[in-house]
Amino acid sequence: MCLGLAACTSVNGPTRSADPIGPTTLSFLLPSSIAVSPSRFESYQAARDALEKAEPYKTTLSDLKALGFDPYASVNVTIIPYPEVLSRLVPYSGVPLEMLDPGVRDCIVAQTRCKAYLFHIARNHRQRDGNFFLDFLNFVRHVQVTGWTFDGMVVLRDDVVVFRNVGGAPNINTSEQTVSPLGPFQRAGESSGDLMLR
Repeated sequence: MCLGLAACTSVNGPTRSADPIGPTTLSFLLPSSIAVSPSRFESYQAARDALEKAEPYKTTLSDLKALGFDPYASVNVTIIPYPEVLSRLVPYSGVPLEMLDPGVRDCIVAQTRCKAYLFHIARNHRQRDGNFFLDFLNFVRHVQVTGWTFDGMVVLRDDVVVFRNVGGAPNINTSEQTVSPLGPFQRAGESSGDLMLR
């Protein structure tokens, strides 16, 4: 029987361990990070399904809070002032009023009684993988990014929802690769160059 990583001899001649530990299998030692917006929703679809329960001209601000969208208690909420609401909801000034969504039209008529909120929820996981030694020495760094982002816009008139819209990225899966030919000396060289340019 052969134990460890070193070569050993069996009845069939010299052999090596069947499952050596190489640079790729050491990739679990590379760091990872998770960026999460605190929220009750565990997925993009869950957030979308919840917001779609808000019915224009029926759902109140209190109902909206019960669905998980509280403009003042939730994090990462943008309060959109009335002038900016128009630029977001009206494609261009030449669109006739009757061509707009009824909720958007009523918001325009209500002016400052109209309020809009943009809810941004995100969960992103960054995992460095690939060759451990190339990454550790800063020659090649590969990062896999997965997750999702949700953007929900809600427009209220006198604390009653008149319009809602959903956007975002339901399934993020991208790869980032950084190559540094000088390896661990790359950053030192860049820092020296910056000092010379000052």
